[in-house]
Amino acid sequence: MQKKVLIALGVTVGLILLYFLVWGKSTEGNEDILITAKKGDFQIDITTTGELEAKNSIKVQGPSGLRAAQIWNIKIEHIVDEGTQVKKGEYIARLDQSELIDKIQNRNNDLQQSLSKYTQTKLDTALELRAARDELINLKFAVEEKEIVLSQSKFEPPATIKQAEIDLEKAKRTYSQAIENYKLKSNKAVAQMQEAAANLAEDQNKFDYLNKLLEEFNILAPEDGMVIYRRDWDGSKITSGSTISPWDPTVATLPDLSRMISTTYINEVDIRVVKRGQDVKIGLDAFPDKKLTGKVISVANIGEQKPNSDAKVFQVKVEVHQRDTTLRPAMTTSNTIIAEVISDKVFIPLECLHSQGDSLSFVIKKSGIGFVKQEVSLGKSNTNDIIINEGVSEGDRIYLSVPEGAQEANVVYLKDELVADNQP
Repeated sequence: MQKKVLIALGVTVGLILLYFLVWGKSTEGNEDILITAKKGDFQIDITTTGELEAKNSIKVQGPSGLRAAQIWNIKIEHIVDEGTQVKKGEYIARLDQSELIDKIQNRNNDLQQSLSKYTQTKLDTALELRAARDELINLKFAVEEKEIVLSQSKFEPPATIKQAEIDLEKAKRTYSQAIENYKLKSNKAVAQMQEAAANLAEDQNKFDYLNKLLEEFNILAPEDGMVIYRRDWDGSKITSGSTISPWDPTVATLPDLSRMISTTYINEVDIRVVKRGQDVKIGLDAFPDKKLTGKVISVANIGEQKPNSDAKVFQVKVEVHQRDTTLRPAMTTSNTIIAEVISDKVFIPLECLHSQGDSLSFVIKKSGIGFVKQEVSLGKSNTNDIIINEGVSEGDRIYLSVPEGAQEANVVYLKDELVADNQP
């Protein structure tokens, strides 16, 4: 009896060893993973990266009169480090003064010439008018002399008297013409002085303007705040050595850190579901444990070319609800925009979904000790999951990968399943 028990025990152990040696090797590394179909609220969201910036900020600008000075590009010679806290009136940056100093020197030369011309015109007109006045005095004396001659010739022959009368008339006419000429010369002198004075004033104003402009090349803080470098059109930061244009002389900003927004870019495929007012979950790369919330406040109507790509993207701005002193401009954020929440839906991971042809979608469901290739009707999807309108029920066990033998199995169509359900 004991011998029979030992034989039976040996056979059992041998069968177990044979199972592990044969079946264990055939299934090693091919374990099928099953998931359970869930039912509940289905969230359609879009996840993108963004960059924090202040919703409101004060621009730190260079001189506003560069165009009037005909300076078209100007280099930033020095600027304080980004992130520097400054008080109102404190130094922020200095612009290259070399071109402006050359213009000031040239304008000073013009000013000296105008001043010299003004002085010369003043002297010339003074001398000319003095000579004219002396001539008037002499002509007046000549008229008086002719009047004396005429009065003394009353006892002379008529011809002598007539000649004296003619000489007096000529003297009076010459004197009268000299008076008119003096008025014209005086008016001319006034005009010449006005022109010289106007030229002098113009050059003086230009000279003073450039000198005042020079003072603005040392840029001071308009308010208290943290210095954040301005970004150029290509996204690069404007810093020491960069140039600014007279149309936009901004060198930096002083952001209001109490209200922050995250600027992100959505591709043209997903932008159709993004709208103002949608809730957003926000994460920070710098603080992974910190979770923030926000709301979409603007969606661009016009797309732009993504750098180094053919893709078109649309700018979306998200306002952060929380006020947090750790938030800083240029921090990277992960933004999950909640586009839609659909209630009471069955959904499965996208990896569970397979296709046959162009229009047939199916899943592989666990059925007893086997499986069923089941056609499904699909609903909306998100990054990870997809809604199943028909073909899968809550709690069904679905294969994530195709199990052995499923390739050759036939698909159970929804219409066949419907017929089977309706049979008595």
